[in-house]
Amino acid sequence: MDDTTLAIVIILAGVLILAAVGWYWMTRSRSRRLRETFGPEYERAVTRDGRAEGEKLLDERRKRVEKYELHPLPAGDRVRFLKRWDEAQARFVDDPEAAIADAQRLVDEVMEARGYPIGDPQRQQEDISVENPAVVSHYREARLIARRSDSGDASTEDLRIAIQHYRALFQTLLEGGGAAVAEERVEASVR
Repeated sequence: MDDTTLAIVIILAGVLILAAVGWYWMTRSRSRRLRETFGPEYERAVTRDGRAEGEKLLDERRKRVEKYELHPLPAGDRVRFLKRWDEAQARFVDDPEAAIADAQRLVDEVMEARGYPIGDPQRQQEDISVENPAVVSHYREARLIARRSDSGDASTEDLRIAIQHYRALFQTLLEGGGAAVAEERVEASVR
């Protein structure tokens, strides 16, 4: 092998090594970014679908939600939704099944008002996981209990748990609960 051929082989080997290292770092960086973005939802996806497929699905989900025109709710809408939530929650004492149905409708309405498409509960759960990965489990649990309730297989305690799950999601959708929402709740009760 002459010097020119040896130099070409060394250069090609170097390029291949650099490409492999670059690919490795890009893959690791993507995994880390998705893990940080999705939190427990990342673990759920990669456990269910495998790392490569799970990450692909999460990335597709993220890109889909980026196309939505999500926006915070105006203060007046938040107050109106909070009043309706209080009514649904108060209804629980007399009619837990109806209160659960009201809570689900209210969550759907808040999602739609914020710019999420609604109609497909599975898609809604996926969409919520992008902006709010910590609360998507609340949505899943509430929906499971609501389905059991529809078939008569949920106790009043199950329904109480479902309304708590819906409340956690509802508060997050109203911009994460917190001081601003609590303040508006106080203002709304004074009026």
